[in-house]
Amino acid sequence: MTAGPEANTENPRATATQRSQAKELRRLALLSAAAGLFADNGFSRVSLEDLGAAAGVSGPAVYRHFPGKQAVLGELLLSVSRDLLDGGLRVVSESGDPLSALKGLIRFHVDFALSNPDVIRVQDRDFSSLSTADQAEVRSLQRNYVETWVDVLSRIHDGEDPAGLRVRAHAAFGLINSTPHSVRQHGRKIAAKSARPILEQMAYAALTSE
Repeated sequence: MTAGPEANTENPRATATQRSQAKELRRLALLSAAAGLFADNGFSRVSLEDLGAAAGVSGPAVYRHFPGKQAVLGELLLSVSRDLLDGGLRVVSESGDPLSALKGLIRFHVDFALSNPDVIRVQDRDFSSLSTADQAEVRSLQRNYVETWVDVLSRIHDGEDPAGLRVRAHAAFGLINSTPHSVRQHGRKIAAKSARPILEQMAYAALTSE
């Protein structure tokens, strides 16, 4: 017996999953577009209509994913901060000794910097545009990320004051995070494969020097 034309062969669970995946892809597209627009123009000069157009949706459609432009900025910087902390902790947990952990952290952070130059520029320039709550959470996540490095450095520089180790870590971040500027030379971009070994070698030398 065949089903009549009124029979519904659609799988509700599969359809819901597809819709959820499509919504997540649009949300990620909005965050990617926001990173580029905020980096190029500054947070205050980008409108919801600009964000929507860059992601292929209307301005009002942005509200289906975020309550407003400030929330887009918050999610952009919070998600990156969470990824940094989670990735750093994973690198350390998978390393057998402090030096290999340090090398892994440097590689991980260089990968991040080369892959996310726009986000670095947004963090540097537009952090103050975050809500007070998001500023506090980003700072907390980033402090924990710094302490992940400090813990590794303390096992390399036995007896050195933690404050000095934090200075080392922040100096290394400054070197690596200069990528959005240093990979450009006379208006041309330097290939990541050329920048990577330079950044890794300089950071390792600075972090292991006596």
